[in-house]
Amino acid sequence: MKTLAPESLAQLFTEARTFAAWTDRPVDDAILQQVYDLTRWGPTAMNTSPLRVVFVKSAAAKEKLRPALAPMNVDKVMQAPVTAILAVDATFWEQMPKLFPGRDVKSQLGQLPAERRDRMGLQSATLEAGYFILAARALGLDCGPMGGFDPAQVDFAFFADGAWRSTLLVNLGYGDRSKLMPRLPRLEFAEAARVE
Repeated sequence: MKTLAPESLAQLFTEARTFAAWTDRPVDDAILQQVYDLTRWGPTAMNTSPLRVVFVKSAAAKEKLRPALAPMNVDKVMQAPVTAILAVDATFWEQMPKLFPGRDVKSQLGQLPAERRDRMGLQSATLEAGYFILAARALGLDCGPMGGFDPAQVDFAFFADGAWRSTLLVNLGYGDRSKLMPRLPRLEFAEAARVE
């Protein structure tokens, strides 16, 4: 594989920002499908693919989400063209005949202690959340991921059967660059990594 061009790396990482304010430009449903279609190709443990996504766009759905939001996040969500609820499917292992054909992975995962299986699902869904943000950026969308919400309230409002469990909200759209704060610093390699 070849290295991406500097402008592509900038779009995904160095020039990408976390947005809290948005323009009024709408996001087409076809782009949302493309975001998922790219996200699904990222690696997960045993190809479990436990991430589930609800794209909240309508005023009614936003109002359903409002009570679960931390006060500082209400305006961010209400103004964003789309808010993606990223969730982990607690029954992800039921999909294994499709996702890992030719081997009985469903039975193998089904026999694991629930705590170990839940950790596996959360870990892989968290990986997929990162892919989701990169996929959105690659398609020209800006992102505003946030954890300031009550997962139990989101789950009650959107996942009545209890199988999906919210882990992260990601606002999507076209960010208002005029309202960005100065970029905060990051740790240097020597402060956060080492080669042994």
